[in-house]
Amino acid sequence: MYLRPTKIKRKGRVETYWTLVRSVRRGAKVVQETVAQLGKLDDVGRREASSLARSFLGSRADQPALYEDRRELGRAEIDLDKVRVEDTREFGGVWLGWTLWRALGLDDFCARRLPRGREEVSWADMAAILVIARLCEPSSELAIAERWYRRTALEDILGVSADKVHHTRLYQSLDCLLEYKRELEVHIKERLGGLFALDYDLLLYDVTSTYFAGEAAENTQAQRGHSRDQRPGSKQVCIGLVVTREGYPLGYELFDGNRVDVTTVEDVVEEMEGRYGKAGRVWVMDRGMTSEDNLAWLRAGGRKYLVGTPRTEMKKWQRELVEQGGWNEVRSGLEVKLCPGPDGDETFILCRSADRKQKEQAMHERFAKRIREKLVSLERRLATQRKAERTQVERQIGRLLGQNSRAAGLFEIRVVEDEKHKSGLRLAWKERTEWSEWATLTEGTYVLRSNVRDWSAEELWRTYIQLTQAEAAFRIHKSELGLRPIWHQKEERVQAHILVCFLAFCLWKTLQGWQARAGLGHSPRTLLDELGRIQAVDVVLPVVGGPELRLRCVGRPDKAQAALLQRLGLDLPKRLKPPPQASQLVVEKA
Repeated sequence: MYLRPTKIKRKGRVETYWTLVRSVRRGAKVVQETVAQLGKLDDVGRREASSLARSFLGSRADQPALYEDRRELGRAEIDLDKVRVEDTREFGGVWLGWTLWRALGLDDFCARRLPRGREEVSWADMAAILVIARLCEPSSELAIAERWYRRTALEDILGVSADKVHHTRLYQSLDCLLEYKRELEVHIKERLGGLFALDYDLLLYDVTSTYFAGEAAENTQAQRGHSRDQRPGSKQVCIGLVVTREGYPLGYELFDGNRVDVTTVEDVVEEMEGRYGKAGRVWVMDRGMTSEDNLAWLRAGGRKYLVGTPRTEMKKWQRELVEQGGWNEVRSGLEVKLCPGPDGDETFILCRSADRKQKEQAMHERFAKRIREKLVSLERRLATQRKAERTQVERQIGRLLGQNSRAAGLFEIRVVEDEKHKSGLRLAWKERTEWSEWATLTEGTYVLRSNVRDWSAEELWRTYIQLTQAEAAFRIHKSELGLRPIWHQKEERVQAHILVCFLAFCLWKTLQGWQARAGLGHSPRTLLDELGRIQAVDVVLPVVGGPELRLRCVGRPDKAQAALLQRLGLDLPKRLKPPPQASQLVVEKA
């Protein structure tokens, strides 16, 4: 990553604007991607960045400037031939994680809920270690204790010695943290709402699953069910997550691994209303949550909803799909049509996407071609091989259609007796033109359903599309924060593991919102990795005729890193809690 200057001449004056660029390999080529437009990097920009940092950190944003030592230090004569550097540690990433932890007020929350007792290390500090590790480099508690913590400067930031961080203490801190799950969610909702001026009139709800490494025999929630991770043979748990329209988390619930999505709706809605009150919110859910019982329950409680519908509902709207009038173009390649429900209480929205049509058409053709080829091959075997059993052939056809279910309805297949074939059987199959015509009509089309009556078709569609924020939250949990697989076997430890992942996601979204406001894009991992290259080191200074002094210093960021910090309004400390005797000494210039 590097800075690229662009000079623009305005009113006889040349102004320099800076762009943060990174090199990315795509196949055989290396191309440059713009990470952020940094503007002029002048004094005005620095003041704006400082103001932004104060909005997130309050008075905590007022830190000593980069590499500016404001203390009155003494002097000592140093033997320059013996100066050395020791104990290099990763600093920038964990320091940023700790900054986010404080920005959400989680340090104060944990200090209040987990007050220090007789334990050597406070549970509040251990909770911070767990969550920051999950954000920066997801790994097991054992890996945190044995490798990760010792490589980082969290020991200097938190004041917790590395020999005090072991896997037993980390496991115990999981148990302590779980007790405050609900209070944590309420606290984070209030804090995120204040930081980003969130509106909770629209809530997105979706369910995912995550699987276990092992049998999890002691966990009653670990069951086999529909796996979103393509691991049908593994036990799993289901997670229902509620987020705002911008993707900021409101809370989550944990369900048995064999729980059907549609049965979770009432539990989650009542839980959220129990915490935050029953207001005029609109619940947005995909078609997996849709049932007549659920929708009737939502309506009976005066709740608003916008949901997807199963494809079987499309048959009811065949006439409207055929009619050319009434369609409104929302954007290029996408049209919507508003259709009143039969009882007048609901509205149905027909949506037709050209891109989705092309995708589904290619999918149908691919699966249909596969079925045709297999049927021809099976016909050839039945004609030339020895006598076959009808049930065995029918099972083969069933497996074939099951593996290519997207085009299975196109084919009508029968197994009939035929003495002309050596097997005594032959296939009689044909393609159903009515299925093909219906597929052509409905490819790229889906139906939404809502009892919100004062929104346009475009508003309803744009609102439903925001459900991708919940899907994105699941992807971040799984790919960036190491939610899967779950190695814990006990039920409480599993619940605590998911809570730590949820808290790390809250830090992730805070950083994402912060960097978006600072004009740094929407990729927290890029920012964490780039600042993670900043190191902390111990500089050992042998005093002539005296003891060795050890100064714990932070490495100087390069120009790109300094620009990132400036846009966030953050200043790195110059030194990290130096030993008492070093605080009164400084190296004399040669």
